[in-house]
Amino acid sequence: MRLMIIGAGGHGRVVADIAQQTGRYQQIFFLDDHAQGEKVIGKCSDYMQFKEAETEMYPAFGNNQRRIEWENKLSDAEVSLAKIIHPLAYVSPESEIANGCVIMPYAIVNTGTKIKKACIVNIGAMVDHDCILEEGCHLAPGAVVKGENHLPKATKVDSGEVVPLQYYKIEI
Repeated sequence: MRLMIIGAGGHGRVVADIAQQTGRYQQIFFLDDHAQGEKVIGKCSDYMQFKEAETEMYPAFGNNQRRIEWENKLSDAEVSLAKIIHPLAYVSPESEIANGCVIMPYAIVNTGTKIKKACIVNIGAMVDHDCILEEGCHLAPGAVVKGENHLPKATKVDSGEVVPLQYYKIEI
């Protein structure tokens, strides 16, 4: 399996490191409009040249809205989106993680949680039970989302921030 990371900045390099540690990918390359290096093999707009059955792609943009837009563009082109979960993360088998998400080391995703596409659960972030993260959410290192919360699209929870219980309550 090959992984094409769109964007070779800091987030892209972290994603490459995590992807390598999963053991899922034999090749990891970047597409970037400005960066150079042996692993940068084209511009972002070249993504369709690399579309094939054994290739997954991930848009590694820190900007939540831009990441959502790229994931939509890739999905519309029927490109497979990567779901990258570090081996040291705890992800409950009773949770749902969409393709196009990255779960970093020591993150916790508890039971009943639904994480939609284009989300980042960063180092040591915690999502307690029965939460919903709409597409494009980013939990920065050490962020905590208490149980039964529903974060709107493109929400950023900063490092050390705690989203209190019922802050964004799921409506039943």
